[in-house]
Amino acid sequence: MSERFDTIIRGGLVVLEGRDEPVKLDIGIKDGKIAELAPRLEGESASELNAEGKIVLPGGIDMHVHFNEPGMSHWEGFPTGSASLAAGGFTAYADMPLNGLPPTVDIPALNMKAELAAGRSAVDYAFWGGLVPGKLDQLEALAEAGVIAFKAFMSSPGGEGEGRFTEVDELTLYRGMERIASFGGILALHAENDALTSLLAQEAIAAGRTGALDYAASRPPVAELEAVNRALFYAQQTGCKLHFVHISTPEAIDLIDSAKKSGMDVTNETCPHYLILTEKDMERLGPVAKCAPPLRDSDRVEAMWERLAAGKIDMVTSDHSPCTTELKDPTGKTFFDSWGGISGAQSSLELLFHEGVNRRKLPVGLLARVFSEGPARRFGLYPAKGAIAKGFDADLAIIDPNESYMLTAERLLYRNRHSPYTGMEFSCRVSATLCRGQLVYTAEDGIVKAAGGARLSVKPGKALKV
Repeated sequence: MSERFDTIIRGGLVVLEGRDEPVKLDIGIKDGKIAELAPRLEGESASELNAEGKIVLPGGIDMHVHFNEPGMSHWEGFPTGSASLAAGGFTAYADMPLNGLPPTVDIPALNMKAELAAGRSAVDYAFWGGLVPGKLDQLEALAEAGVIAFKAFMSSPGGEGEGRFTEVDELTLYRGMERIASFGGILALHAENDALTSLLAQEAIAAGRTGALDYAASRPPVAELEAVNRALFYAQQTGCKLHFVHISTPEAIDLIDSAKKSGMDVTNETCPHYLILTEKDMERLGPVAKCAPPLRDSDRVEAMWERLAAGKIDMVTSDHSPCTTELKDPTGKTFFDSWGGISGAQSSLELLFHEGVNRRKLPVGLLARVFSEGPARRFGLYPAKGAIAKGFDADLAIIDPNESYMLTAERLLYRNRHSPYTGMEFSCRVSATLCRGQLVYTAEDGIVKAAGGARLSVKPGKALKV
């Protein structure tokens, strides 16, 4: 008699789409897909996984990571970056176009990145394309090749080397929106007013104000609000679909929510660090907690939780932006000179489960919406991914809601093992992660293994053409 399932996950508390609270179910997996869900599955299987007392969530989809290949793998790479995601309950990601040399702004660069990712990723992946000056003529080709969407900076992204990713000027932004709208694409924006932040930074440095709180003051909330408002105006004129990355203020969330209610096609994301850490933490922890936009005051952090609970935040991403330890704390330099990015991909799900579900008593279904369903629906991965349902990919994160542990640098799987969350006590832990039915991580063994790294694309089943 042939086996009915390849794997059965027994007795887990399964988070289903549209439900706040989980349901105790068995999950039958066959050929990488969810074949059946039932209170008790009968039949043979090659393997079983006991999930009694544990929460089973759809695998997370991190739409905002910087794995820095090609050319910058000493900062991070597909093997280490994807392994850290697997250990954190994530089964897919989209790699941003910058911090690689060359950046992903044309087909040759996309080819190079695709070749480096092939067979080296622990979980599924997609690629972003970039909107930069001088490359408007590449947008359609990148879209046809299967990039998930496009990313542009309204402020300087920093970075190293010739040919690095650059911010858009106003004409490139406007014409880029026109072109992307013409083929139905999505433009994601880092929204900060560069003219304001650069002058404030110059003023602070000239006056000798170079600490963490001085850095935060040089990138005030108004810089984010102005850029969001300007981008929304351009989108109204062009009809371009927008997505705002790493929004740090409740005021900007409200502005985007109002635009959405007016009929605009716009979404937003925030990051765990804007929900967990404050500018005082940045002062306490130092450059390891530096990011752009910067961490905000405690009142805004609390207000961001209110927006999350109210459904005004579409997704939560890590914005995993690693670098070498030396760049995080350069000798003889000021806080302004340190690399502005947080390494957090491994901790996103545990952070929000710990703080949001265990401490704030928010429904666990909220995590499925912002980590899985939201990104899958927005970026064309649904219905293959984004929920636990028959016919979907068997992408699953199993979390023990009561297993406490301390995060140490030794547990981190990044190439450069620094994070603002080391030393933090978590009240939960990812026990196992399955990508298309294959066990890619277990906390018990600390094992991450490749799942074949099948590519994702704008529409399920569309191959990346490179």
